[in-house]
Amino acid sequence: MILLALAANAAEIRGRVKDANTGEALAKAAVRVLPQGARGESANDGSFRLEIGEAGPITLLLTCSGYRPLKVTIEFAGSEVEATLVPDTLRRAERVDVTAGIFATESPASVGLAGNELRNLASVLADDPLRAVQGLPGVNANDDFRSQISLRGAGPERVGIYLDGILLHSPYHSLQGEAAGASLSIISADLLEHADLHSGPIPPQFYDRGAAAIDMGLREGDRKKIAARVAASASNVSGLLEGPLGRQGKGSWLVSARKSYLQYLISRTSDLPSLTFAFSDVQGRVSYDVAPGHTLTFSAVQGTSGLDRTGAESTVGINSYFFSDFTYTMLRAGSRYTKGSLILQQNAAWVRESYENQNKDRNPLLVDHYGEWIAQSDNTWQITESHSVLFGGMARRMRDDGRGERRLATPPYVQLLERSRGTGVRTGAYVMPMLTLFGGKVTLRGGGRADHHDVSGETALSPYASAALRITSVTSVHVGWGHSAQYPELNAFFSTFGRKGLALERSAHWEASLEQRLDERTRVRVEAYGRSDRNVLNRPLYDPRVLNGRFYGGNNTASYENSLNGTARGGQVFLQRRTANGITGWIAYSYSVAKSFDGVTNAHFPSDYDQRHTGSAYLSYRLRPTVNLSGRWVYGSGFPIPQFLIKAPVDYLLSPTRNSLRLPSHQRLDLRANKTFVKRGVHFTLYAELINVYNHDNIRYADIGGVDTRTGRARISLERMFPVLPSAGLAVEF
Repeated sequence: MILLALAANAAEIRGRVKDANTGEALAKAAVRVLPQGARGESANDGSFRLEIGEAGPITLLLTCSGYRPLKVTIEFAGSEVEATLVPDTLRRAERVDVTAGIFATESPASVGLAGNELRNLASVLADDPLRAVQGLPGVNANDDFRSQISLRGAGPERVGIYLDGILLHSPYHSLQGEAAGASLSIISADLLEHADLHSGPIPPQFYDRGAAAIDMGLREGDRKKIAARVAASASNVSGLLEGPLGRQGKGSWLVSARKSYLQYLISRTSDLPSLTFAFSDVQGRVSYDVAPGHTLTFSAVQGTSGLDRTGAESTVGINSYFFSDFTYTMLRAGSRYTKGSLILQQNAAWVRESYENQNKDRNPLLVDHYGEWIAQSDNTWQITESHSVLFGGMARRMRDDGRGERRLATPPYVQLLERSRGTGVRTGAYVMPMLTLFGGKVTLRGGGRADHHDVSGETALSPYASAALRITSVTSVHVGWGHSAQYPELNAFFSTFGRKGLALERSAHWEASLEQRLDERTRVRVEAYGRSDRNVLNRPLYDPRVLNGRFYGGNNTASYENSLNGTARGGQVFLQRRTANGITGWIAYSYSVAKSFDGVTNAHFPSDYDQRHTGSAYLSYRLRPTVNLSGRWVYGSGFPIPQFLIKAPVDYLLSPTRNSLRLPSHQRLDLRANKTFVKRGVHFTLYAELINVYNHDNIRYADIGGVDTRTGRARISLERMFPVLPSAGLAVEF
């Protein structure tokens, strides 16, 4: 918003700058009269003052690191300017409405990323929003190569990723079927407006995941003018184009594209490019107001990735992945209608995932085609000022067709390892009333959801309840409890090693937290939590071990069973400050104990993702109007090695106990500097990043390479992750 009012002095311009996301006064913003006139800088209260020598029309340029530049044209000197700068991760806006505080977009039980936090944490090297989520309090970030999220003893397969309310199945560029490979999310950080993590009781609008939910929303395009952004990093080049649609700002459009070029660098700098992985993706969104209070949106995501190990034929066998092609497509249409106290949001989507991994002779080894049709409704009824209801439902028609093969040197040459083919319909509905009492001091939420899967025929009821009490103006307490349900994937229901009678996985959560505001923009939150899991899917006889006193080499045809039960207990404390000025960020520590019990083998062991101590910190500071410094630090005390092993003097030996060995602790400090400047109306930003500053030797488990059932000796692969690694990038906006 730009407000102009007459001032008394014709040789002087005064004004104030604020942040569009929070309405906060913005310090250290550069202000310059174009083309080569007076220049200055906003003070701590956002105010600035420029002495000029002319009274005619004047154009001001306001710039600040992490914000979109803004031009203001003034008809005559002697004017006072109020200017709003927009973080460059958000769309431009002309109005700022901040009514509930800096943390108001988050529920009492969630923590989120907003504004420039998404970009600074996404990494220059990867530019991946899920890498940014890995920096949030309580998240285990022990794998430098993968974007998947684990936390509180639960693996990535139990953490839901929701984009504009739609559950995404597997939105990753990766070598599918390779658990120890690398991955990068298909979602572009340029298009995201927010990302919120619900790690406790999962609110009922999120479905079919048992441990946590990541709620992400796409932003709108610029409704006023066409804008473009081109960026290049160490691994890929990307472009963003956005602009208005129709007259009078009724709509907007934006499109983003990325393409990796790391494979070209490898092929030209290595004599034997044994692992060349490439990706590209295109994403877009269109919004249009067809009537007052009624907006239609259309969005699309198309991504492809692949593996090509040409040049390494002599080093791989006939059952090694040599070529791979993966395609991901998502189309979504949405309608948001507001009428009085009702907000009705309807979505329809189509998702397709397809991949084929081949050996060096172009013979298929692993093939899968997955698809979904989705219809979803999410609505709000504001009955009174203090009473509202969220309600909705969804239906998903899913199909899956996959197979795994092994090539043999002697007839019959092909061995079918696994086959999965089938369809299923998943339906559900939820309701969550919310009641505010005693002038906003007490907020109660309740309700739950009901779900049904036509393959298993099983119906799940998942209740939910929470209460937030504001004890004083700066102190609040929140407690929550809820159940969540997660059905097996179709490839388990219809697998050669599965069956339609597999049960759904159930989780029961509780969480209690105390939050103390130190000031308007700083808080301390202390949490305690617990989660009980039952019927978690597992293949209990798959891995080698000592079984009944004998060395057992494992069983590749072991069946799927709902054999795992478990618990997760722990606590967390974090200090967070979110501000447009000074130091912003957080420091967090989490303690967790996650245990599992297998009902088939009667084995008790730590969860595969049991990490007792987790630490994280993110700090950002704008040193000058054009320079921003930030740092990210993560610590994890080490996951178990997910096998039945003990350490021997030379190698490893099979053991009757699972997860008795652990990886070393994971520690990583990344530093980043952003430098911005404007030349002839073009906005340049240079990014420099140093990964793993103190070169800590971080290790991850890859796989078990072989077992000798006569001696019990086993070989495992442990991989070193990023050493100290510099990275740089450049973004140009115009």
